[in-house]
Amino acid sequence: MKERPIIGIPLGDPAGIGPEITMYTFNDSKTQEIARMFLVGDEYVVRKALEITKLPLKVNVVEKVADAKFEPGTIDMIDMGIITEPYEFGKVDAKCGKASYEYIRLCGELAMAKEIDAVATTPINKESLRAGDIPYIGHTEMFEAISGVKDPLTMFEVNDLRVFFLSRHVSLMDAIKLVKYDRVLDYIKRCTDAMKRLGIEGTMAVAGLNPHSGEHGLFGREEMDEIVPAIEQAQKEGYDVVGPIGADSVFHLALKGKYASVLSLYHDQGHIATKTYDFEKTISLTNSMPFLRTSVDHGTAYSHAGKNTASAVSMIEAVRLAAKYAPSFNKKF
Repeated sequence: MKERPIIGIPLGDPAGIGPEITMYTFNDSKTQEIARMFLVGDEYVVRKALEITKLPLKVNVVEKVADAKFEPGTIDMIDMGIITEPYEFGKVDAKCGKASYEYIRLCGELAMAKEIDAVATTPINKESLRAGDIPYIGHTEMFEAISGVKDPLTMFEVNDLRVFFLSRHVSLMDAIKLVKYDRVLDYIKRCTDAMKRLGIEGTMAVAGLNPHSGEHGLFGREEMDEIVPAIEQAQKEGYDVVGPIGADSVFHLALKGKYASVLSLYHDQGHIATKTYDFEKTISLTNSMPFLRTSVDHGTAYSHAGKNTASAVSMIEAVRLAAKYAPSFNKKF
C-alpha cells in the first residue's frame, strides 16, 4: 500500500470559517484514510475552533513536519504564535489578515522544500489582507511570489468537469481585451501540460466568447481573428484541442465526458458553470507551480464565523483532491 501524501493546510483567516471547517476536515475519517494532514496556524485559534465545534481532537504542536504523528484524532501543527489573544469573529482585522498570509507563506515554503506533498488552502479575506499591509490580493498571487512562477494556472474541478481560465480578477472589459491569439495559444499549451501532470489525457475544448461563438462575425470577430487561429496553430503542433464551442453548451458536453477540460475565456463564464452544477464540491487547483495547490472556492463567510454553522464539504473535498492528484503531479515535477 502506498504511503498517504502529506497535505499542508494553512489555517486561513482566524476571523472567518476557515478554522472551523479545518477542524471538521481533520475529524473526517475517510479523508484521514487517504491523506496525512498537517496544519500551519496558531494553536490559540485552533483551540478556540475546537471549543466552538466541540470535536474530540487532540492538538500536537511540533517544530517541523518530520515530528508529526499523523494519528487519527490528532491535529499535527506548527504554531506560528501570531494570534495569542481574543479577536472578534466576522470582522475585518489587520492582525488576522497578516496571520493568514504568514500561514500560507510557511505552507508554501514547506511545499517548495518537499516537506509536504501538496497544499489545500482555506479562505482568506482581501480586506483583512489589505488592512494588514499584505501586498497580495489573494492566494494565487501569494503562491506566484513563493514559487517564482508567473501567472500560475487556475483550474476548477467538479466531478468530471475541469475548467481553466484565460483570465481571473480583471474587469469584463479587460478580460475581453486579453482574448488574443498569443495568449489563447499559450494557455492551450500550458493547460494541456497541466492536465498531463495530473495524469489526465483527453481533448480540451475552448469556449466561445460571443453568443454562438460569434456566428462568423455577426456577433463579434474575436473568434475569427484571435481564437480560431490560435486553436488551429495548436492543432498543427499536435495539441488535442477543439473549438470554439458555444459557452451555452460546452460545459454540459464536458460534464457528459465529451471533453477532458474546457478553457473558459473569462472568470465568470467558468465559475457560473461549475458552481451552478455543485457549489460546495467545486474545487480550485493551482497546478503549474513546483507543488500542487487545491482550495475551497468560497470565502471567509464572516456571517457564519464562530457559530458552528459552516459546511466543511468543500474543505474536505479540497484535501481529498490534493491527495488524489499529488502522487501523479509530483512524479512530473
